[in-house]
Amino acid sequence: MPIYLDNAATSFPKPEQVYTAVLQTMQQVGASPGRGGYGTALQASRQLLAVREAVAGLVNCADSARVIFTHNATVALNLAVMGTLQPGDHVITTSMEHNSLLRPLFLLEKQGIVLTIVQADAEGLVDPARIRAALRPATRLLAVAHVSNVTGGIQDIAAIAAIAREAGALLLLDAAQSVGSQELDMQRIGVDLLAAPGHKGLLGPQGTGFLAVGPGVQLRPVMAGGTGSSSDQDHQPDGFPEGFEPGTHNLPGIAGLGAGIAFVQATGLERIRQHEQELAEYARICLQQQPGCHLYGPLQPDRRSGVVAFTVDGFDAATVAFLLDREYGIAVRAGLQCAPRAHRTIGSYPGGTVRISPGWYNTRDHIDLLCDALISITRKGIQ
Repeated sequence: MPIYLDNAATSFPKPEQVYTAVLQTMQQVGASPGRGGYGTALQASRQLLAVREAVAGLVNCADSARVIFTHNATVALNLAVMGTLQPGDHVITTSMEHNSLLRPLFLLEKQGIVLTIVQADAEGLVDPARIRAALRPATRLLAVAHVSNVTGGIQDIAAIAAIAREAGALLLLDAAQSVGSQELDMQRIGVDLLAAPGHKGLLGPQGTGFLAVGPGVQLRPVMAGGTGSSSDQDHQPDGFPEGFEPGTHNLPGIAGLGAGIAFVQATGLERIRQHEQELAEYARICLQQQPGCHLYGPLQPDRRSGVVAFTVDGFDAATVAFLLDREYGIAVRAGLQCAPRAHRTIGSYPGGTVRISPGWYNTRDHIDLLCDALISITRKGIQ
């Protein structure tokens, strides 16, 4: 069986209860929530509500009705920025962001918002003082990834949230790389909008995600269609959550997401975090001993998550990843990881890096096999 080390893209494998939840929902429920008053439709609605409440509890969203299910974090981020910003609003983001956040902001920039991109340092970390210095009277939103998908760097979200509160701006947190392994408490930290996928750290299926919206945040629907309620109205309602979830829900996927959340909570966030970070640190130690191997990201261990990025002298990242897969059955991610500005920031553009991201089901043996394979690849290359 292949060794899978790309959990930052999609976690794999999933807990057995996730597969079971998806299959049982398809086989035994079948109906769509909010689309009928018969037994299985009501069961579907109860199932949807239960997962909505589980998400709210996980991130401490004050009102579970303000948890909006989406197809992924990208859709959640689009809804967050397009549903809150108007022409003339000023937005601050960073050079370490994923295209799922930057591209919607660049699109809105063409429509009249004002965008400031704060430069991170060579380790990929953002000095909150730079964000404070970028504030303007029209600053409406601070939009930041909690953890970088390129380096695993953990930003100082508490400090950034304090700056947002002082400025009267909203804080949008891209939690794609932190949900399921890092503690997230919207109310304690001061997060107004939190976007996350279901298929990464929460161990759910692809095609799931959510946007959690804090109290008092005014959000406009950006899509329109059937909502199962308010059917007499010509225009899209803006009530939570129905007004923001037009069309049929991916109920089997959401059921799987609920099972993934249950597994994460039963296992323990701290236990998962420690496991992933210990494997990442072990990998860094092994890689540092290899001649010609260069590591990227924060030097401080407490500012790193379970992501390791590296390059090997004399090999482009894509070639290393190809050989690891073809010759040794090891799956890693190579290239720019949908974050070209982040790679410019850390000095790995245009070739990008090789990225490994251990998950709950990885072991030290997997890291040893990876490092042995890299030694073999570089020796063959030298010969």
